[in-house]
Amino acid sequence: MKKNEKTQAKKTAVPANVLGLHAAVVEQPITDTLETNYMPYAMSVIVSRAIPEIDGFKPSHRKLLYTMYKMGLLTGARTKSANIVGQTMRLNPHGDAAIYDTMVRLSRGYGALLTPFVDSKGNFGKSYSRDMSCAAPRYTEAKLTAICAELFRDIDSDTVDFVDNYDNTMKEPALLPTTFPNILVSANSGIAVGMASQFCGFNLKEVCDTTIAYLKNPDCDLTETLLAPDFPTGGELICDPAALRDIYDTGRGSVRVRAKYRYVKSENLIEIYEIPYSTTVEAILDKVAELIKAGKAKEIADMRDETDLSGLKLAIDLKRGVDPDKLMAKLFKATTLEDSFACNFNVLIAGSPQVLGVRQILEEWTAWRTESVRRRIYFVLKKKQDKLHLLKGLKRILLDIDKAIKIIRETEEEAEVIPNLMIGFGIDQIQAEFVAEIKLR
Repeated sequence: MKKNEKTQAKKTAVPANVLGLHAAVVEQPITDTLETNYMPYAMSVIVSRAIPEIDGFKPSHRKLLYTMYKMGLLTGARTKSANIVGQTMRLNPHGDAAIYDTMVRLSRGYGALLTPFVDSKGNFGKSYSRDMSCAAPRYTEAKLTAICAELFRDIDSDTVDFVDNYDNTMKEPALLPTTFPNILVSANSGIAVGMASQFCGFNLKEVCDTTIAYLKNPDCDLTETLLAPDFPTGGELICDPAALRDIYDTGRGSVRVRAKYRYVKSENLIEIYEIPYSTTVEAILDKVAELIKAGKAKEIADMRDETDLSGLKLAIDLKRGVDPDKLMAKLFKATTLEDSFACNFNVLIAGSPQVLGVRQILEEWTAWRTESVRRRIYFVLKKKQDKLHLLKGLKRILLDIDKAIKIIRETEEEAEVIPNLMIGFGIDQIQAEFVAEIKLR
């Protein structure tokens, strides 16, 4: 054997334990090992983080809102955001920064939702600004908005399942018993492993009207009541009715949103006061600055951000003799003042991700909500039956109260009172215990 062949043989014969691996792992193909470790992680991200469920919430949203509900923030006064974040960590152990970011996105002040769930006070930033960040949680306050009453209605009446939290010290709802299809109302986006979800928001009244129409006639025309997607930052929707109908049918597609503007003749400037939901003020300013540097927007003398407490405003100073409409048409093509919003209605149904159209979502939500109502009815019925059972036992006692008093007086040991009442009146233990606890007065 030649020298280089001996060296090669030695390299091949290196034992597995030298590499810090078990022999079984070395023998197993690397791709199998990666798949074994990859799939549980992928499913964890899909099911436990990124994709919303039929109630319209991801686990992080649900844990935060339920914590605020248990803190009495539905009817009580606001409390410091830091307090809410700390309490939420009992359900969500992923860190205070992640919890606070979730609260900010659900807040009225941030403006990312048409129907916000957190009534905020203080600086929560703005969804249309990349650089306008929120204040620290010790400086802001929050409570639940009034609409949250519909998220938690009858939650204590066995309408949804409760599961253990991460350390098995308390229970949390697996879903929230929303009384309206929040999955269509709240804009939601998430990127999982190998899949994504992107829900555009719809007007709350239109969604409720559409749900009523669907319940009356499952084959109704959805476009008659659900007119189009609605975005909290405003803008004009540019979409072919056939494309919109295709989004409703398949759950996939895109719409274009264009900024709104007005021309102020006295100052010879354009004011942009609504922008597409998918862009930011800074992105628009940066792109316009690039166009001016490249000499492709010579009509613009200056552009600045005049956003204040009254709302968003971008001002464009024009040079003399410039046609504002022609300039805006050019900017719509070259910047994100006109942008597309891609829809991908990917939702978890019984733990399985599915891309559904609007009609299918309404079908799934209706079935789930019907089950919640059925569970509530049986819960109330069971409580009434239990109460009636106790009253029937009390009825037997009251018909011969002297006999009951005699039994209690003549029983020497307290532990024998209930068995003697059961024997004397033919009632069961639950009824006897109820009677024994009644005060003489």
